[in-house]
Amino acid sequence: MAFDNIHNYYEDLVLKKIIEITQQHPSDENADFLEDVACVALNHLPPRYVRHNVDIVYYMTSDERNRMLEQIENAVTYAIEYVMSHSKRTGNAEN
Repeated sequence: MAFDNIHNYYEDLVLKKIIEITQQHPSDENADFLEDVACVALNHLPPRYVRHNVDIVYYMTSDERNRMLEQIENAVTYAIEYVMSHSKRTGNAEN
């Protein structure tokens, strides 16, 4: 029995939002920083496991989709601020 199709729907959306934000506001943050941001953001969102993205998109209203995108924006913004402030406190951008 294979479970290769099961994934958290938020993962791709969070990663795309991080890329979008970092392209709009380029910085010299490293891959470790961005991975930490992704983890913090995903931990602040409810898991939405699906087999195929169309499974959730098809049944979601535009209001639900807009709320989800807003939650993702808020989670990523929070995560960037959290990781940056934590990195400054520890003096290490890789924490």
